[in-house]
Order: sequence, then structure tokens, then C-alpha cells
Amino acid sequence: MFRILLVIFIAALSIAWIDREPGELPAGELAPRAPVQLKQSNLTDIEYRDFQLSPKAFYLITARVLAREDYFLDKESDISPTDLALGWGPMSDSSVLEKFEISQSNRWYYWKSYNLPIARRQVRNSSANVHMIPANDQVSDALKSVDVDQVVSMEGYLVDARGRDGSLWKTSLSRDDTGQGACELFYVEKLHILSPTEYNRGEG
Repeated sequence: MFRILLVIFIAALSIAWIDREPGELPAGELAPRAPVQLKQSNLTDIEYRDFQLSPKAFYLITARVLAREDYFLDKESDISPTDLALGWGPMSDSSVLEKFEISQSNRWYYWKSYNLPIARRQVRNSSANVHMIPANDQVSDALKSVDVDQVVSMEGYLVDARGRDGSLWKTSLSRDDTGQGACELFYVEKLHILSPTEYNRGEG
């Protein structure tokens, strides 16, 4: 009986792994459109735990999750427990992504390719590491279920975060920057995980 249960368990794991293979996803760009960013003035600051968030722009994005990393020990994890590496346009296409190795560490997103399928400029302009700040419990719960290779649609605000100790964590407001300060700090008010039937519609 134990052996039968073990075989069933292993088979279930195998099926789950197969379902997550990029080649099993629909062909082409799953999130074809670039994020929408709208600069707005006179936005009210948001008190969030021990931080004051200053909204800089409305942000709407639909993107494929390239990687995720959860944080617990740094001070920033008090407001941003998760970073998502996100890709849109060519960086949401399985035929492109299969040529990449993607990882995250220390609030950075890294990629490597031995046979670069698109220009470096396209990689830079079509992907980003995003520090996620869930606006409420509903978004927090949804964020916990987000996994690699899913397509997510989110809206909210890009913000700067100032701690009570005077520290300042600034958001990027550009899609073509790199290096220190190039990550978006995203206060997420809505988060939706798309079903496969919603792919390629270009939301965001």
C-alpha cells in the first residue's frame, strides 16, 4: 500500500512539474504590452506601518513572472516582503526565455544568456525587478499565491518610502535604467492572476 501511495505521489509531482514547463505555455508573447505609467500631482502620502509612502505615478502592468524572492530579515521586508522579476513583450515569450537563466538575490534581479536571442536593450526595456508593497490583506493573500511563469495584472502606484529613522527607499520611474535604483517600488492596490484563456489580450 505504501509503495502504491508513493508512486501516486511521485506521479502527481511529475504532472505538476510538466505543467510548469515554459514549453507547455501558449506560444508567443503572453503579456505583449509595456506597463502604463501616468505621472500625477497632488497625491496624498500613505502611512504604511513605520513608513511614509509618497506616490509618484499611477502604474498598471500585465507581465509574466520570471522569478520571485521572499524576504524576511531586511528592514525593507516590513513593507515589501516579496520581489517579483517581471517580463513583458519579448521577455514574456517562452521561446525567448528558454535561452535565459534568471535569478534574484539581495533585492536584485539577474539574468544570463549564452546565446542572447534578443538585443540587450530589449531585455532591459522589457523586464524589471519590482519590490511589491501589498496595499491590503486581499492583495497580500493574492501575492502569496503568485508563482513563476504565471501572468499577473496589477495596478497601484510607484512610491518612495521614507522610514521613521529618516531612511529613503526610492522607486525607479524609468523602464530603461539599470543598476542601483533601477527597481520599481510598487504599492499594489489590485492584483489578478490571469488564466490561460486571458493570455495575449494585452491587458496593461
